[in-house]
Amino acid sequence: MKLIDAVLLSLAVVFVIIGIYEVMTLGVGHAYWAIMLSFSFLFLYMYRKKK
Repeated sequence: MKLIDAVLLSLAVVFVIIGIYEVMTLGVGHAYWAIMLSFSFLFLYMYRKKK
């Protein structure tokens, strides 16, 4: 695993955790940005992994 792949995967996990926290405290509407960022980092990681 290259460094950029590890960073992308780590960022995806961090934003999932932030998203879960925000959903529990504020609701889904306020956590939308964190959830979408985590999906973006995860999709980018998977795209790079298949390449």
